[in-house]
Amino acid sequence: MVRLIALAALALGASLQLIGGAAAQQMFPTRAVHFILPFGPASASDTTARLFAERLSARWGKPVVVENRPGGDGLVSLNAFVGAHDDHTMWFGPAGTFNVLPYQHDTLPFDPKHDLNPIASVSEVVLAVSTPLSMNVNSIDELVAMVRARPGKLNAAGANGISDFLLFGFFKSMGLQIVRVPYRDIMQAPSDLAESRIQVLSTSLAVVQPLSKAGRIKVLTVTSRQRAPSAPDVPTAAEAGYPALTFESIGGVFGPRGMTDKLRESIAADFQKKSPRIRSSPSGLAIPVKLCRSSGLPNSAPACKSSATSSPRSPRHWASKRRNRTVS
Repeated sequence: MVRLIALAALALGASLQLIGGAAAQQMFPTRAVHFILPFGPASASDTTARLFAERLSARWGKPVVVENRPGGDGLVSLNAFVGAHDDHTMWFGPAGTFNVLPYQHDTLPFDPKHDLNPIASVSEVVLAVSTPLSMNVNSIDELVAMVRARPGKLNAAGANGISDFLLFGFFKSMGLQIVRVPYRDIMQAPSDLAESRIQVLSTSLAVVQPLSKAGRIKVLTVTSRQRAPSAPDVPTAAEAGYPALTFESIGGVFGPRGMTDKLRESIAADFQKKSPRIRSSPSGLAIPVKLCRSSGLPNSAPACKSSATSSPRSPRHWASKRRNRTVS
């Protein structure tokens, strides 16, 4: 009899635990949610995050706050996110930002495999390589020829993460000498490019397109497999004869270590219930919200499996070409 009572008590306790977990699941969020971004205001990630934040705030009945934490190759934002230890704080940005960090830094203050728990992919960002219009460079071929003719005389910059890594890995693989200009906030770089303070910039197409339309910079190529709908006259890197520059950047939202699968799936479902207003990204591509079902993320993997996530050149390949922070 005592044994039966004990078993019944255990069963009741387990049932209450499940009920309590389900109730907690339904209650999310109980307070303000924070999206921490590795880029500054007006970046492609920032624009996308704010569109989702507005929609989710209305759906959840709680504020969704976008926090811009640029700098340090994305480490400023990642340290703030990991250090929060809070399931109401999420990291919002391109998976390439942290996928390349193990190849750029000997040690990291967090574990990219386990401290970022993928929830959903939320954007496909078109990357572009641009030069000032005053340089009169009209193709990647002409850019390569100019850098080769003026070794160490030209400056270049890239958005932290895969844009920077890919650009300088490419120059290194070509045996070209160009000076890397680091930016805390890459959103300052387009105006510097237009004024020829830097000569090459790799960042999202959405960021440079206004200056391109104003006739102040020249977008030489996009790194996507297909031409961007918002810039149909700009060739892809493969079309330009440089397939090694092909990369399609996936932006995602990530939860902290220990976030339950049920909570991740619930949040991802809310992202998928987006309003018609956010059916396209700032680059002109559709926003393909996809649920991430894996509990961990390999260093070289994108946020979620998609038809447009891989690059012909992996971070490991480029790491062999560029370990130092300045191409020389």
